[in-house]
Amino acid sequence: MSPERIRADATSTFPRNLDHPEPSIERGEGVWLYTTAGEKILDACSGGAMVSTLGHGAQAVIDAGVEQAEKIAYMYMDHFTNEPQERLASLLIEVAAPQMSYVRFASSGSEANETALRLARQFHVDRGEADRWRVISPAQAYHGATMATIALTGRTRTMHGPYGQYLSPHLHLKPSTWRFDPSGAAALEELDRALGEAGPETVSAFFCEPISAAALPGYSPPEKFWHGLAERREAHGFVVCFDEVVTGMGRTGTWFAYQQLPIVPDIVTVGKGLGAGYAPISAALCRRHIYDAIAAGSRAFDLGHTWDGAPQSCAVGLAVVEALVAGRLVERVRERGAALRDQLAAALEGNRLVHDVRGRGFLLGVELVDPRDGRSILPDEMQVADRVEEVAFEHGLLVGSTHSNADGFTGDEVVLAPAFTATDDELEMMVERLARTLAEVESWVSSRLVRA
Repeated sequence: MSPERIRADATSTFPRNLDHPEPSIERGEGVWLYTTAGEKILDACSGGAMVSTLGHGAQAVIDAGVEQAEKIAYMYMDHFTNEPQERLASLLIEVAAPQMSYVRFASSGSEANETALRLARQFHVDRGEADRWRVISPAQAYHGATMATIALTGRTRTMHGPYGQYLSPHLHLKPSTWRFDPSGAAALEELDRALGEAGPETVSAFFCEPISAAALPGYSPPEKFWHGLAERREAHGFVVCFDEVVTGMGRTGTWFAYQQLPIVPDIVTVGKGLGAGYAPISAALCRRHIYDAIAAGSRAFDLGHTWDGAPQSCAVGLAVVEALVAGRLVERVRERGAALRDQLAAALEGNRLVHDVRGRGFLLGVELVDPRDGRSILPDEMQVADRVEEVAFEHGLLVGSTHSNADGFTGDEVVLAPAFTATDDELEMMVERLARTLAEVESWVSSRLVRA
């Protein structure tokens, strides 16, 4: 282990995992990270959380934040608005989400998703339907780290943990994956059962990712499900909220992933790619009928976080959008994404750990299975996802992974989510290093399963 890795007992910070010493990053350039120990790491996951879509060191964005800070960095939105906030909201509607009409800024994806929940609830209350509070959502999901957003997932073992008593009793559907429901029909039947169980007059929202990220990377339900969801929204009056904290701002090859689907949400959130790692900023966007109901009702939406709409954050967001437009980076992701997926699938062909490679744009997921039968979820205690990250780092590669085996909906998965600015050579290097990583992990897994 490198002496530069920081152990939990050697730091005053409270790390996420007390058993995994972490390297210290000193600087970044493009898609490369440099540790204080002198290691050079190829960043294939946009900073590790699918955030840094413009890579590291985007000078125009940095300059925009500095320039705004020299004018005024912060004031509270309860008392003022500001030019960067107004301009960014208008630009998002004009360029990125013309199907939406209003924007409410926040600081993080969790906050944006909680804002969406609050908007949905307020919409119903202001229309005289105060009994609507229940939410239905896919079980295999991740929507944030607040109590309200943890309640949106049905991953009771890996996400709810000791917090169950704090969480709202929402309803959840199994994912429409190859393992449970390849056509989408079973999920619609489950949705009907959930509506019946709750009473459709009590359901406020259906909340999901149009293309999943952290919990089920690169996955989207079959088109049959989306058509059925739209029909049930029309019949029962709930709203549809899309969590695009990861997929918004071009990650899947369109400004928002919903623009690839046969349904338009009533409320959609965006986060990571809006600040691209240069400022903490997120947003909830809504269609006109959501705003109009509140305007005709209480005429107030009493939710505010300290940094909502702050001028420096919004100035950075503006610079990010301008960089995406000027560099035609959303188009770059759309044009290059399918070939990247095919390259990765070809590189992993024959690896018995790999069930499939899926995704759109620069959001790709690799689903891992037990090599003994090619379909079962790997034993939970093996923690294969963690092993993938460790071996990848040894190969000079940063990738993401997810491990929710205990919940039974899916197993270990790997995420490839590079910056939009990565060159073709860098993308090919990511694929090659990930293929070598998974070949090594396959051997490691097989040897342990034989001994088990």
